[in-house]
Amino acid sequence: MKIYGKNPVLERIKADPKSIRHIFIETGHAERAYIAQKAKKHGIPVSMVPATKMLKLGRSHNTQGLLIEVADFSYADYDDLLEEMFAAGDTPLFLDGITDPQNFGAILRTAACLGGFAIIIPVHGAVEVTDTVTRVACGGENYVKIAKVNNLNNAIEKARAKGYWIAGSVVKDGEDVATAKFAFPVGLVIGSEGKGIRDITLSRIDMKLTVPMAHPRLSLNAAHAAAVFCYEIKKQKSQQSQKRPA
Repeated sequence: MKIYGKNPVLERIKADPKSIRHIFIETGHAERAYIAQKAKKHGIPVSMVPATKMLKLGRSHNTQGLLIEVADFSYADYDDLLEEMFAAGDTPLFLDGITDPQNFGAILRTAACLGGFAIIIPVHGAVEVTDTVTRVACGGENYVKIAKVNNLNNAIEKARAKGYWIAGSVVKDGEDVATAKFAFPVGLVIGSEGKGIRDITLSRIDMKLTVPMAHPRLSLNAAHAAAVFCYEIKKQKSQQSQKRPA
Protein backbone atom coordinates (compact mmCIF):
# COMPACT_ATOMS: atom_id res chain seq x y z
CA MET A 1 0.00 0.00 0.00
CA LYS A 2 1.15 3.55 -0.72
CA ILE A 3 0.67 6.62 1.44
CA TYR A 4 1.35 10.06 0.06
CA GLY A 5 1.08 13.68 1.09
CA LYS A 6 3.09 15.63 3.66
CA ASN A 7 0.94 15.11 6.76
CA PRO A 8 0.07 11.41 6.23
CA VAL A 9 3.72 10.55 5.47
CA LEU A 10 5.22 12.50 8.37
CA GLU A 11 2.62 11.08 10.77
CA ARG A 12 3.39 7.50 9.71
CA ILE A 13 7.14 8.09 10.17
CA LYS A 14 6.41 9.41 13.66
CA ALA A 15 3.81 6.83 14.72
CA ASP A 16 4.77 3.57 13.00
CA PRO A 17 8.14 3.65 11.22
CA LYS A 18 8.44 -0.16 11.32
CA SER A 19 5.57 -0.46 8.84
CA ILE A 20 7.42 1.61 6.21
CA ARG A 21 9.23 -0.34 3.49
CA HIS A 22 10.50 2.53 1.33
CA ILE A 23 10.40 6.34 1.27
CA PHE A 24 10.36 8.33 -1.96
CA ILE A 25 11.19 12.03 -1.78
CA GLU A 26 10.89 14.41 -4.69
CA THR A 27 14.20 16.09 -5.53
CA GLY A 28 14.49 19.45 -3.80
CA HIS A 29 11.72 18.80 -1.27
CA ALA A 30 11.90 21.13 1.74
CA GLU A 31 11.60 18.23 4.22
CA ARG A 32 14.19 15.99 2.55
CA ALA A 33 16.94 16.41 5.17
CA TYR A 34 14.60 15.84 8.12
CA ILE A 35 12.96 12.79 6.54
CA ALA A 36 16.29 11.29 5.48
CA GLN A 37 17.54 11.67 9.07
CA LYS A 38 14.45 9.92 10.46
CA ALA A 39 14.71 7.18 7.84
CA LYS A 40 18.36 6.52 8.68
CA LYS A 41 17.48 6.23 12.37
CA HIS A 42 14.93 3.50 11.62
CA GLY A 43 16.81 1.80 8.77
CA ILE A 44 14.27 2.73 6.08
CA PRO A 45 15.47 2.89 2.45
CA VAL A 46 15.13 6.32 0.83
CA SER A 47 15.07 7.25 -2.84
CA MET A 48 15.31 10.79 -4.20
CA VAL A 49 13.27 10.94 -7.42
CA PRO A 50 12.45 13.62 -10.00
CA ALA A 51 8.97 15.12 -10.21
CA THR A 52 8.10 13.04 -13.28
CA LYS A 53 8.75 9.76 -11.47
CA MET A 54 6.93 10.94 -8.35
CA LEU A 55 3.90 11.72 -10.48
CA LYS A 56 4.02 8.19 -11.88
CA LEU A 57 4.49 6.59 -8.46
CA GLY A 58 1.50 8.54 -7.14
CA ARG A 59 -0.63 7.63 -10.16
CA SER A 60 -1.04 11.34 -11.00
CA HIS A 61 -2.28 12.23 -7.48
CA ASN A 62 -0.85 15.23 -5.68
CA THR A 63 1.77 13.58 -3.48
CA GLN A 64 3.17 16.91 -2.25
CA GLY A 65 6.56 15.41 -3.08
CA LEU A 66 6.37 12.58 -0.52
CA LEU A 67 5.33 8.96 -0.92
CA ILE A 68 5.96 5.84 1.15
CA GLU A 69 5.36 2.17 0.54
CA VAL A 70 3.99 0.52 3.66
CA ALA A 71 2.82 -2.89 4.77
CA ASP A 72 -0.87 -3.61 4.25
CA PHE A 73 -3.07 -2.30 7.05
CA SER A 74 -3.22 -4.62 10.04
CA TYR A 75 -6.79 -5.13 11.28
CA ALA A 76 -7.54 -5.93 14.90
CA ASP A 77 -9.30 -9.08 16.05
CA TYR A 78 -12.83 -7.97 16.96
CA ASP A 79 -13.24 -10.08 20.09
CA ASP A 80 -9.94 -8.83 21.49
CA LEU A 81 -10.78 -5.27 20.49
CA LEU A 82 -14.18 -5.46 22.19
CA GLU A 83 -12.56 -6.49 25.46
CA GLU A 84 -10.04 -3.69 25.13
CA MET A 85 -12.69 -1.07 24.32
CA PHE A 86 -14.93 -2.11 27.19
CA ALA A 87 -12.07 -1.99 29.69
CA ALA A 88 -11.10 1.50 28.50
CA GLY A 89 -14.66 2.80 28.16
CA ASP A 90 -14.09 3.48 24.45
CA THR A 91 -16.82 3.73 21.84
CA PRO A 92 -17.11 1.26 18.92
CA LEU A 93 -18.16 2.81 15.61
CA PHE A 94 -20.00 0.27 13.46
CA LEU A 95 -19.95 1.38 9.82
CA ASP A 96 -22.89 -0.26 8.07
CA GLY A 97 -21.95 -0.41 4.41
CA ILE A 98 -19.81 2.71 3.96
CA THR A 99 -18.49 2.39 0.39
CA ASP A 100 -17.01 5.83 -0.23
CA PRO A 101 -13.32 5.95 0.74
CA GLN A 102 -13.56 9.72 1.21
CA ASN A 103 -16.25 9.26 3.86
CA PHE A 104 -14.40 6.40 5.53
CA GLY A 105 -11.20 8.42 5.63
CA ALA A 106 -13.00 11.43 7.11
CA ILE A 107 -14.67 9.27 9.79
CA LEU A 108 -11.29 7.75 10.62
CA ARG A 109 -9.78 11.21 10.93
CA THR A 110 -12.59 12.35 13.26
CA ALA A 111 -12.20 9.24 15.43
CA ALA A 112 -8.45 9.84 15.73
CA CYS A 113 -8.77 13.54 16.49
CA LEU A 114 -11.36 13.03 19.24
CA GLY A 115 -9.84 9.84 20.65
CA GLY A 116 -11.58 7.02 22.48
CA PHE A 117 -13.08 5.35 19.40
CA ALA A 118 -12.47 2.17 17.41
CA ILE A 119 -14.03 1.27 14.06
CA ILE A 120 -15.71 -1.95 12.97
CA ILE A 121 -16.46 -2.61 9.29
CA PRO A 122 -17.99 -5.60 7.49
CA VAL A 123 -15.83 -7.75 5.22
CA HIS A 124 -18.32 -7.52 2.36
CA GLY A 125 -20.14 -4.54 0.88
CA ALA A 126 -17.92 -1.84 2.36
CA VAL A 127 -14.68 -0.04 1.64
CA GLU A 128 -11.59 -1.14 3.54
CA VAL A 129 -8.43 0.80 4.36
CA THR A 130 -7.00 1.92 1.01
CA ASP A 131 -4.53 4.51 -0.26
CA THR A 132 -7.37 7.03 -0.63
CA VAL A 133 -8.70 6.33 2.87
CA THR A 134 -5.29 6.97 4.45
CA ARG A 135 -4.81 10.15 2.42
CA VAL A 136 -8.12 11.57 3.67
CA ALA A 137 -7.47 10.33 7.22
CA CYS A 138 -4.23 12.38 7.27
CA GLY A 139 -2.48 9.95 9.60
CA GLY A 140 -5.55 9.01 11.62
CA GLU A 141 -5.12 5.33 10.74
CA ASN A 142 -2.11 5.26 13.05
CA TYR A 143 -4.22 6.00 16.11
CA VAL A 144 -7.52 4.17 15.60
CA LYS A 145 -7.88 0.39 15.70
CA ILE A 146 -10.10 -1.12 13.02
CA ALA A 147 -11.64 -4.57 12.95
CA LYS A 148 -13.22 -6.36 9.99
CA VAL A 149 -16.06 -8.76 10.76
CA ASN A 150 -18.01 -11.24 8.64
CA ASN A 151 -21.33 -10.18 10.15
CA LEU A 152 -21.79 -6.64 11.48
CA ASN A 153 -25.06 -7.50 13.23
CA ASN A 154 -23.40 -10.29 15.18
CA ALA A 155 -20.66 -7.86 16.16
CA ILE A 156 -23.27 -5.40 17.43
CA GLU A 157 -24.99 -8.16 19.41
CA LYS A 158 -21.68 -9.09 21.03
CA ALA A 159 -21.22 -5.46 22.07
CA ARG A 160 -24.74 -5.35 23.51
CA ALA A 161 -24.14 -8.58 25.42
CA LYS A 162 -20.98 -7.01 26.82
CA GLY A 163 -23.00 -4.11 28.21
CA TYR A 164 -22.97 -1.49 25.45
CA TRP A 165 -26.00 0.61 24.57
CA ILE A 166 -26.18 1.05 20.81
CA ALA A 167 -27.11 4.34 19.16
CA GLY A 168 -27.69 4.79 15.45
CA SER A 169 -27.74 7.69 13.03
CA VAL A 170 -31.02 8.18 11.13
CA VAL A 171 -32.05 11.01 8.81
CA LYS A 172 -35.39 11.67 10.54
CA ASP A 173 -37.64 10.54 13.40
CA GLY A 174 -34.74 10.07 15.82
CA GLU A 175 -33.96 11.90 19.05
CA ASP A 176 -32.29 15.28 18.57
CA VAL A 177 -28.59 14.62 19.15
CA ALA A 178 -28.28 17.98 20.91
CA THR A 179 -30.70 16.98 23.68
CA ALA A 180 -30.39 13.18 23.75
CA LYS A 181 -28.70 11.67 26.80
CA PHE A 182 -26.34 8.78 26.17
CA ALA A 183 -26.12 5.73 28.38
CA PHE A 184 -22.49 4.65 28.74
CA PRO A 185 -20.78 2.59 27.57
CA VAL A 186 -22.22 3.38 24.14
CA GLY A 187 -21.64 2.15 20.61
CA LEU A 188 -22.59 4.07 17.47
CA VAL A 189 -23.84 2.79 14.10
CA ILE A 190 -23.40 4.93 10.99
CA GLY A 191 -25.31 3.83 7.89
CA SER A 192 -24.28 3.84 4.25
CA GLU A 193 -24.23 6.98 2.12
CA GLY A 194 -27.36 6.21 0.13
CA LYS A 195 -29.45 3.74 2.13
CA GLY A 196 -28.60 4.53 5.72
CA ILE A 197 -28.70 1.79 8.35
CA ARG A 198 -30.25 -1.45 7.13
CA ASP A 199 -33.58 -2.46 8.67
CA ILE A 200 -32.11 -5.63 10.16
CA THR A 201 -29.46 -3.53 11.88
CA LEU A 202 -31.95 -0.89 13.04
CA SER A 203 -33.72 -3.62 15.01
CA ARG A 204 -30.59 -3.94 17.16
CA ILE A 205 -30.38 -0.25 18.02
CA ASP A 206 -31.43 1.10 21.42
CA MET A 207 -31.47 4.79 20.50
CA LYS A 208 -32.06 6.47 17.12
CA LEU A 209 -30.39 9.85 16.70
CA THR A 210 -31.01 12.65 14.23
CA VAL A 211 -29.33 15.96 13.44
CA PRO A 212 -32.22 18.36 12.76
CA MET A 213 -31.93 20.10 9.39
CA ALA A 214 -32.86 23.72 8.79
CA HIS A 215 -34.15 22.72 5.35
CA PRO A 216 -36.07 19.42 5.00
CA ARG A 217 -34.53 18.40 1.68
CA LEU A 218 -30.97 18.67 2.95
CA SER A 219 -29.00 16.10 4.92
CA LEU A 220 -25.46 15.50 6.13
CA ASN A 221 -23.32 12.83 4.51
CA ALA A 222 -22.10 9.89 6.56
CA ALA A 223 -18.80 11.50 7.53
CA HIS A 224 -20.33 14.79 8.64
CA ALA A 225 -23.03 13.01 10.64
CA ALA A 226 -20.41 10.81 12.30
CA ALA A 227 -18.42 13.88 13.32
CA VAL A 228 -21.47 15.44 15.00
CA PHE A 229 -22.41 12.25 16.88
CA CYS A 230 -18.86 11.40 17.89
CA TYR A 231 -18.30 14.89 19.26
CA GLU A 232 -21.51 14.71 21.28
CA ILE A 233 -20.54 11.30 22.68
CA LYS A 234 -17.10 12.60 23.61
CA LYS A 235 -18.58 15.71 25.25
CA GLN A 236 -21.12 13.80 27.34
CA LYS A 237 -18.55 11.21 28.37
CA SER A 238 -16.25 14.00 29.55
CA GLN A 239 -19.08 15.70 31.46
CA GLN A 240 -20.00 12.41 33.10
CA SER A 241 -16.41 11.81 34.19
CA GLN A 242 -16.19 15.27 35.74
CA LYS A 243 -19.30 14.60 37.85
CA ARG A 244 -17.85 11.45 39.41
CA PRO A 245 -16.58 11.91 42.97
CA ALA A 246 -12.81 11.81 43.37
